Amino acid sequence: MQRIESIIIGGGPCGLSAAIEQKKKGIETLVIEKGNVVESIYNYPTHQTFFSSSDKLSIGDIPFIVEESKPKRNQALVYYREVVKHHQLNIHPFEEVLTVKKIDNKFTITTTKNVYECKYLTVATGYYGQHNTLEVDGAELPKVFHYFKEAHPYFNQNVVIIGGKNSAVDAALELEKVGANVTVLYRGERYPKAIKPWILPNFESLVNHEKIIMEFNANVTQITEDTVTYEKNGRTIKIANDYVFAMIGYHPDYDFLNSMGIEINTNEYGTAPVYNRETYETNIENCYIAGVIAAGNDANTIFIENGKYHGGIITQSILRKKQTPLES
Repeated sequence: MQRIESIIIGGGPCGLSAAIEQKKKGIETLVIEKGNVVESIYNYPTHQTFFSSSDKLSIGDIPFIVEESKPKRNQALVYYREVVKHHQLNIHPFEEVLTVKKIDNKFTITTTKNVYECKYLTVATGYYGQHNTLEVDGAELPKVFHYFKEAHPYFNQNVVIIGGKNSAVDAALELEKVGANVTVLYRGERYPKAIKPWILPNFESLVNHEKIIMEFNANVTQITEDTVTYEKNGRTIKIANDYVFAMIGYHPDYDFLNSMGIEINTNEYGTAPVYNRETYETNIENCYIAGVIAAGNDANTIFIENGKYHGGIITQSILRKKQTPLES
């Protein structure tokens, strides 16, 4: 068993930021990541451009400088790798946490490679790894995907995108560009306000010129090997289809949080872990959460640009605990 003072589960930007803050204050820290650093960003579409400017995505007092106003996925991957190297963070990549148990005021963490014991634990696992469930007949078919990577394989194919927010619009634009026949089915009445303002005009132009079919108030009811059926304004419509991208959102791994004993509740963000808003400590003493996981199902309230500050707050809480003489 390896003993570490503090362990952070998750090597995304917010987990890395927490590790940097703890290391600065002399806290022995290990980051355990089931993929490699910023795995979620790696899994973004290859064309992805961030909503935030590069300065807001920077961590660890290392400037993130790009020529464009908004950085791209590949630029972010380079930047965060350099941050890890600069701060010489202790990271165990490609190691998945299986169980977390608290015994005698210590956390025992079992992974696919080792067993660890720590006094302080921070969970920064994000939400991108768990997609929301599409509850319709045929949702389990191999042609249905919840993540979009590249458009080329879908040239000249009939593609349905379910959803109407940024991930859906981004995918539609890329698919149309390579010659896919794209239909977007969105249950809302109009475009969401959260859509990136620099991509919506182009998307609307393609819709107006019938390059992309956009259906509002559309609810998918069935998916088969070669069709998608949806209802709109009391009508049932069936269209030819080869592939479906269900871009309907993501959520934290609630099963993993529950297995640790972290309470899940309904708050102003919807379903989310229970934690102290001033320290980010959960109902389990010395166990914290950091980053977008704190927002639960509402990923539009916490981003890298504000979640990166959680690490500093958590570090200060740990330091206060370490300075308390009565702490065992």
